Amino acid sequence: MRLLTLFFAFALLAGCGSDNPAVKLNMGDLAPKFQTVTVDGKNVEFFSGNAGKPLVIRFWADWCKYCEGEMKAIESVYQRHKGKGLEVLAINAGQDKATIEAFIKKVGYTYPSLLDEKSNIARSYGVVGLPTTYFVDAKGVIRAKIIGEADEATFERQALEMLK
Repeated sequence: MRLLTLFFAFALLAGCGSDNPAVKLNMGDLAPKFQTVTVDGKNVEFFSGNAGKPLVIRFWADWCKYCEGEMKAIESVYQRHKGKGLEVLAINAGQDKATIEAFIKKVGYTYPSLLDEKSNIARSYGVVGLPTTYFVDAKGVIRAKIIGEADEATFERQALEMLK
C-alpha cells in the first residue's frame, strides 16, 4: 500500500509528458508567481497580493499521512504569530474543492487553503513529495524549505526567523 501511495504521489506531481526540465527551488531563489482561488472563492495572486509581507507556502493533500498532524501544528503557530504578520497559504496539490473542504472541517485549521487541482503550482515549485513548505520573505525570496514532515518547533523557528 505504501508503494502504491508513493507511486500515486509521484505520478500526480511528475507532470507526465512535460518537456519542461524539473524545477529545483532552493534558498535564495525567487518564488514563482501564481494565481488561483481559495476554497471559499477568493482570488489569490502571489506575489503582488503579498508584496512586502513574509509568507509560508505549504503544499499538501488529504492522502498525505503526515499532512494532517502537521497542519494542526501549523495552526497553533499561526494563531500565536498571525498578529505579528505571519501568513500561511496551504496549497492543495491535485484535489477538488469538496475534498479540501472536508479536510478543513476534519482538521479545523483557519489559514487559507488554495486550489491547485491540476498541480500546476506544485510543479512550478518543483514539489515532488508532500508535505513541502517554503518560507518566503517580503521580497519574494525563498529563505527556507522543508520537504516532508516538520514538528511544531521547527515550523515555528523558521516562521519566526522570517518575521525578523
